[in-house]
Amino acid sequence: MASPLNKIRILDLSRVLAGPWASQLLGDYGADVIKIERPGCGDDTRNWGPPWLGSESAYFLASNRNKRSVTVNIAATEGQEIIRGLVRQADVLLENFKVGTMAKFGLSPDDLLELNPRLIYCSISAFGQTGSRANEPGYDAMMQASAGLMSVTGPPPDEAGGPQKVGVAIADIMAGMYATTAILAGLNARQASGQGQYIDVPLYDSQVAWLANQNLNYLIGGEIPGRMGTAHPNLVPYQAFATSDGSLMLAVGNERQFVSCCESLGLESVAQDVRFQSMSSRIENRGILVDLLQSKLQEDTTEHWLDVLRGKGVPAGPVNDIAEVLTNAHATERGLVRYLQNGENQSVPQVSNPVDFGSTPVSYEKAPPLLGEHTNEVLRECLGYSDAKIESLRQNEVI
Repeated sequence: MASPLNKIRILDLSRVLAGPWASQLLGDYGADVIKIERPGCGDDTRNWGPPWLGSESAYFLASNRNKRSVTVNIAATEGQEIIRGLVRQADVLLENFKVGTMAKFGLSPDDLLELNPRLIYCSISAFGQTGSRANEPGYDAMMQASAGLMSVTGPPPDEAGGPQKVGVAIADIMAGMYATTAILAGLNARQASGQGQYIDVPLYDSQVAWLANQNLNYLIGGEIPGRMGTAHPNLVPYQAFATSDGSLMLAVGNERQFVSCCESLGLESVAQDVRFQSMSSRIENRGILVDLLQSKLQEDTTEHWLDVLRGKGVPAGPVNDIAEVLTNAHATERGLVRYLQNGENQSVPQVSNPVDFGSTPVSYEKAPPLLGEHTNEVLRECLGYSDAKIESLRQNEVI
């Protein structure tokens, strides 16, 4: 059965993570993703190792499956002609160059939407295409810092450690997710109007947007959110607790769960204590409640408490490392890890897309491509180039 984006073609001029993450998702959903890369070096992340699988970095392999790699020098006139030829047949163009770069090469939204009025043209940039900061560069870590995330991530101010960034490039990944949903919405709008459009997705604005409840805590409550370690500003108990041999995460979200939690720990009197009988009162008396729970949880092992809590329907989990996550029984049951064969006949591990469609399956057709692996194939198939023309372009370092 066909995948959801069967017959949709994505021309992906992005690199590093935000754009490639978006195009990988679109590829997973069945789109034909043509990844345009610089001849000779390709996506920056191809060199972001170790670790390596053959000549490819693990970082590159994490976000580039289900794509065909074509090398094109877009600074060359003939390279720009290749892009224009592919745009004529594309549904989506995705790019994350510095603002103004595409216009310099005659590949601006105005240029390409005139060429193909049905095109969805999506740009990902640091601070957006307009405003006083539009020309500034930006990477994930600085976005986590400057757009607010690090101010609420890390141990409380009275503990050692200071602000912390998240352990993955989450600002990039979330910008990629916003870009994905925007592209899908653009394709849906095109079905009704017949017209494409331009989409501007900034890393900074995306990072600000997904601060979610923390934003509204400030806008409504007037107090600046701060670092709370593993604790939650609006829920108690909702944090990590030490046990006799490790730690566990409690995530109590309502009154029923709180009562069940107290019963699980043999603290029935705590559930009846007027200081803890509503979420608001628990927040007000957070320190007292956390101390009571912590004292009890240190009396036995993580495994013991997780068995007891789960038996009562209390959301709780271990603090697993990534090795445990990818090799435990649940990972096997859900097929979280799978392997794809690349062009050098290597088995490339991949973490599965988490979405499971009932009738239009996720695609796992292509391992992350070798640099320029599909250049000849795409130029022949999409543009009708002869072998002689392709060889001439290669000799002239256009491809």
